[in-house]
Amino acid sequence: MSVSLIFSIGILIVLPAVFIFVLWKATFKSKAEWLLDAVTTTVIVVWIFQSGNWSWVGYYFRFLVLALFVIALLNSWKKVRKLPFKIKYKINQKVTLGVNMFLLLIFSTYNIFIISSYTTDEATIELTFPLQDGTYYIGQGGNHVQMNYHQAYPAQKYALDILKLNKFGTRANGLYPKELRKYHIYEDDLYSPCNGKVVEVQNELPDLTPPEADSENPTGNYVALSCENTDAIIYLAHMQNGSVTVNQDAIVNVGQKIGKVGNSGNTSEPHLHIHAEKDGVGIPIQFNNRFLVRNSLVR
Repeated sequence: MSVSLIFSIGILIVLPAVFIFVLWKATFKSKAEWLLDAVTTTVIVVWIFQSGNWSWVGYYFRFLVLALFVIALLNSWKKVRKLPFKIKYKINQKVTLGVNMFLLLIFSTYNIFIISSYTTDEATIELTFPLQDGTYYIGQGGNHVQMNYHQAYPAQKYALDILKLNKFGTRANGLYPKELRKYHIYEDDLYSPCNGKVVEVQNELPDLTPPEADSENPTGNYVALSCENTDAIIYLAHMQNGSVTVNQDAIVNVGQKIGKVGNSGNTSEPHLHIHAEKDGVGIPIQFNNRFLVRNSLVR
């Protein structure tokens, strides 16, 4: 398991747990002190709820975190409702208040970025979702780098990374297994998201064992489509070795099978990468009039 994955899961679980526990158990001297702590905890929990990749520990676990926060908030209020709103604070209390105000500013800013990621002013390309068998989870997606790391790369600006969840809301059997078939999306059939023409194909690269990656062939095995009614090229990447069923210059129809999800190219684990690109710039895409962001589900 990579250090970055351990760190990310730690942030996902430990950070909200610490603030929820403090809110629940702390002894407050005034309502103002409680209010500042409660609002700070709120913005942190909302940030984690929206921006965390919950497919690692279970998509539905995020609602448990939210429920625990509400319980902590109500129980802590019962302890402070008879306290004065303000008191004369000691130095150590002022330091605690200052730290909370700093955290409130930082995480409020993060939440503003997250809100901005849910929409785009740019014209979007309407596509048909290319997967049909299960519950699919958007691991990377949206209009800000906090929700979608592809935003840092102009050509892939609005790219989506798509995973598949089981009934427990996790993307794999195990936290970060090496066996590809333990990832629920691996070998799922891929279908053309539009009517159009195949302009590029790669089909010979190997599927890699996580966390191996092929940085020299970032898209891995892929199909690139020139869709009707748009000048952009649609890329479906990281496909399974030998699974591509269409050839270059072939005409495809929406819903036609074009291959399977694999783990080839510059990828950390099996998933579908899809993006639209025109003249080296990423174009926003949507499915059934939905602009998908991290933590969106498609069933």
